[in-house]
Amino acid sequence: MSALLNTPQREAIRYLDGPCLVLAGAGSGKTRVITHKIAYLIEQCGMNPANIAAITFTNKAAKEMQERVAGLLGGRMGKGLTVCTFHALGVRIVRQEAKVCGLKPQFSILDASDTVQIVADVSGNTDKARAKALQWQISAWKNALVGPDEAAQLADNELASAAAKIYRDYERTLRAYQAVDFDDLIGLPVYLFENHPEVRERWQNRLRYLLVDEYQDTNRAQYRLLRELTGVRGAFTAVGDDDQAIYAWRGADVENLRQLSVDWPKLRVIKLEQNYRSTTRILHAANTVIGFNEKLFDKKLWSEHGAGEEIVVWSAGDPDAEAESVAMKLAGHRFERRGKFSDYAILYRGNHQARVIEQQLRNHKIPYVMSGGQSFFERAEIKDVIAYLRLVANADDDLAFIRAITTPRRGIGPATIEALGRYAGERHISLFAAAMEEGAAEHLSARQLEQVRDFCHFINRLIYRAPREPAARLLADLMEHTHYEAWLFNSCEPREAETKWSNVSDFIGWLGRKGEEDGKDLLELTQTIALISMLDKEDEDFDGVQLATLHASKGLEFKHVFLIGVEEGVLPHQSSIDEDKVEEERRLMYVGITRAQRSLQISWCERRKSGKEIRTCEPSRFIEEMGSEGVRTLGGKKAEPVSREEGRAKLANLRAMLGGG
Repeated sequence: MSALLNTPQREAIRYLDGPCLVLAGAGSGKTRVITHKIAYLIEQCGMNPANIAAITFTNKAAKEMQERVAGLLGGRMGKGLTVCTFHALGVRIVRQEAKVCGLKPQFSILDASDTVQIVADVSGNTDKARAKALQWQISAWKNALVGPDEAAQLADNELASAAAKIYRDYERTLRAYQAVDFDDLIGLPVYLFENHPEVRERWQNRLRYLLVDEYQDTNRAQYRLLRELTGVRGAFTAVGDDDQAIYAWRGADVENLRQLSVDWPKLRVIKLEQNYRSTTRILHAANTVIGFNEKLFDKKLWSEHGAGEEIVVWSAGDPDAEAESVAMKLAGHRFERRGKFSDYAILYRGNHQARVIEQQLRNHKIPYVMSGGQSFFERAEIKDVIAYLRLVANADDDLAFIRAITTPRRGIGPATIEALGRYAGERHISLFAAAMEEGAAEHLSARQLEQVRDFCHFINRLIYRAPREPAARLLADLMEHTHYEAWLFNSCEPREAETKWSNVSDFIGWLGRKGEEDGKDLLELTQTIALISMLDKEDEDFDGVQLATLHASKGLEFKHVFLIGVEEGVLPHQSSIDEDKVEEERRLMYVGITRAQRSLQISWCERRKSGKEIRTCEPSRFIEEMGSEGVRTLGGKKAEPVSREEGRAKLANLRAMLGGG
């Protein structure tokens, strides 16, 4: 095992005398360090797996880590070992300590669109963009552990003042629904640990060693959670890279890296600088660019992969020309190397840049997959099914009640819901509870009441069956009883209905299988759904070019990378130039460069449409900052013309390849 490890990796794995920060440069084998350290703790140090937790930022990373640990432990997964995201750990803590939080164990977890809906309701403002902005502000406060009172004092602009006014009502509404938002999954455990020493000790004894991945992406609340869990012992290993901190806009705080050595003066810092991914030229460009940022810790990536191909920088007239050029260059490059489409990635700063690229790839019949597009769970038909599941798990969830009772329509309209809502409001109870009370008869007509109660009885039967029967059977019955498929085909165009029904069938099949594999009933599955940002059904074998934003590309690697739209105002983004926050954009550039293993092409546009105007663009400062060593620039003018002899030779080569290929 240790033969595969270099000296700093070995040191990071074996160091157990106190808190440890592993500064892992891009492609330096950080997952290898975390997984080997888990195996080392279990096999060499005799630690009980149930006392170890590895915390990741994505479900995908958690899954990969679990598989690798199982491989190291000879196929048997350490029983009781925790490998999950921060939020999944939060769910586990809040579920077990629900009583202390004033919640029932089957609380609902609301996603972004639910919380925006609540903000719209409590602020009385139906403007979706406004509600989103208010919700974003409240979320930022919650991530920084700022409560309603402090928020009112901190509010320094109109939007923040408006958000501060509704913050308390927003929280009250969540609790009335017996629900939490994503921020609560970190904030509530921190509150618990800071105010209930006996709860904190219970969890400190349960989780005796923590490993944290992507540490540079933690926000204030996540840092406090880590600090409370590890206590003075500081039995943890944090793995991160200050050069890849690109989530400040989501509340991530690079200061957390600096704070570690303040809170734990005996912190051991170990640097991983050997890169196993890229060629020397690519690493030289990455090191040179990031050298322009102020550094917390100095490190220089190096590799044994040799110099490799030159980095090519070129410009195109406009985004359409750039997209066409990328498609043609990619097709030619792949043909010459007889590679796979999945060896290639096209990376960009913002989602809006993908549209013209998609068009050109389709024109050239190049298959592709998109990363960071609409999540499976954002689709209306999936949210319909989830509303039923949420209601079965938590009858107090009014948002789920309204969606489920009105989809498919069963003759229950807004007037019925409003009348029931008035009565529930007077009684301070949920809509479901109100419908079952005698007094409801005074507010609803006999026919309305009969329809509402029919629905409630159906849900009650599911609630009774949920812990007793396999999830798959219940889901099938749910679909049959609601006639959801027929309703889709009545209310949508045939093709749209087919797509939606196929999504629902996929989802239900997947949930049923997951229930069987993980030994979970429908109630347990429902709480985990909210944490899964994407159905774990990425088709690994699909041979397609990967399209991704730079943010979504972090953690991935590709043989060949096209980095497009590298202009002033795009990368770095105009708002970061205006606010003098170019350092984070430079880290994005660094992330983009270090995704490439063998070749990297960087392009920029000379002109770009901005509304009705066409503006002239400048190449990004980051291109110059890469230096010229190992970089070939094809001038702003057309690329050098090829002589007739060269052209003939190239054509002959292609013919020979076609003939022999």
